[in-house]
Amino acid sequence: MKIEPSDALIIVDVQNDFCPGGALAVPDGDAVVEPINRVAPLFSHVVTTQDWHPPHHCSFKEQGGMWPVHCVAGTSGADLHPQLNQQAVHLRIRKADTAERDAYSGFDHTDLAAQLRQRGVRRVFVCGLATDYCVRATTLDALKEGFVTFVITDAVRGVDVQPGDSEKALREMQEAGATMVTSGELG
Repeated sequence: MKIEPSDALIIVDVQNDFCPGGALAVPDGDAVVEPINRVAPLFSHVVTTQDWHPPHHCSFKEQGGMWPVHCVAGTSGADLHPQLNQQAVHLRIRKADTAERDAYSGFDHTDLAAQLRQRGVRRVFVCGLATDYCVRATTLDALKEGFVTFVITDAVRGVDVQPGDSEKALREMQEAGATMVTSGELG
């Protein structure tokens, strides 16, 4: 599949806290870095999203949420994975940055859609962490925003709170209109 100048790569939440050793580690979460680094140079527009939580965020168990404290703004856990090639990144989107509002999607209460449209983007390729949460939400919102949307399946990993959640999420994204591709199909 030929990557067009108007295509964007959206790298979802490849942050230290979601990788092995992090506060909310996705199994094999760091395995997404290599395929992402391989395809990023193909794109004229590369976006990263990051959870950027205040210390008392509503998603944290201590506040009644379902997750351990993770990706607190300004901490190393919120930083992008150190091996992720950040030279290729053109736009950084930080989300869920107020205590009372959670956001799984990179489009939720951000200007991501406007930023992409301003750059003339028509197709987006989504990858990152986690398949069954933030990748799923970002993909579904990209479709709702009218972008032709692809998911790079070898560049995503899921939490799988319930076994099979990631596979279910991939099916849901596909049924909603996303096309599944692998990094090897891009060029």
